Amino acid sequence: MLCPIVHRTNFGVMDILAQVLDRVRLGGTLLFHFELGHPWNLELPARPYALFHYLSRGSATLALEQGQEIQMTEGDFVVITRGEPHGFYSDRRAKPLQIVDLDRSSARLGVVRHGGRAKPSSTMICGNFTVSRPSFDSVLELLPPVLLLKPTADGGWLEAILRRMVSESALERPGQRVALSRLTEVLFVEVLRSWIASLSPGQGGWLGAISDPHIGPALRLIHENPERPWTLSDLGQRVGLGRSVFSARFTKLVGQSMHRYVIERRMAEAAFLLETTDEPIARIASQVGYETAAAFSKLFHRHHGMSPGRYRTAQRLDRRQGQLRGSDAKVSD
Repeated sequence: MLCPIVHRTNFGVMDILAQVLDRVRLGGTLLFHFELGHPWNLELPARPYALFHYLSRGSATLALEQGQEIQMTEGDFVVITRGEPHGFYSDRRAKPLQIVDLDRSSARLGVVRHGGRAKPSSTMICGNFTVSRPSFDSVLELLPPVLLLKPTADGGWLEAILRRMVSESALERPGQRVALSRLTEVLFVEVLRSWIASLSPGQGGWLGAISDPHIGPALRLIHENPERPWTLSDLGQRVGLGRSVFSARFTKLVGQSMHRYVIERRMAEAAFLLETTDEPIARIASQVGYETAAAFSKLFHRHHGMSPGRYRTAQRLDRRQGQLRGSDAKVSD
């Protein structure tokens, strides 16, 4: 008798996304508020994080590397997911203003006025998304290099979140950094939801596959119990598909085989446990499905480029250095 898990709704499947986003330690903040009078031209450098821009008024041309251009109109929201250099302009012949001071320590929103002296024809908000654990399920890597979201019938959520972020940035108050980071998390989740809803079958890797009535529940089972010795037959039966059909569907929608996905899920869980707990390596090996610490360590090294012990030491050192940088930033504020 087949398990009725295939009839679960997307509400349950979306728990996968919540778990992953919680573990990657997503953050971010607003950086600039641009008031732009025609003609204007902006250039932004490459950064090691995703940048987002919300065109709250007017129009603009987004200029990317290799000459690609995207026309933007009022209400458009764009994410440069790999942090590649890019620019915006109303007239490409105008002398570009280079925005180089992106990594400012203050959380207060900087206002930049640029272009002609007439009343601003365009206004735009710029911010970033940061991922402290980029190896975990590679959320940003699954997104296209440029993600453009158009206003929708229920698009009030975007403007409401950004308006709240702007007001939070206006005055320095206790807990400001945390508040902005949490609001950025909500913004990122809504961006992902909108993008996932726009995907066609086979697009978006596991992010797109979580909405599939068969593969979504299978992914949830893997995430809930990565230590289990999952087989194609076992998972296929649980979600109502035969072994070969399930295997082909999983690979097509997720972009990799079920076996490869299970290994990556185990390695991500192991890395999370190494960083956040003091559990012995042998116990962590058992928790992610390996009978011996030696077998686990060999696979972990192949996947992460270092032994479990070295990984734990390196991550904790990075975290301490990050805390020190954060303290320095607070002092400079």
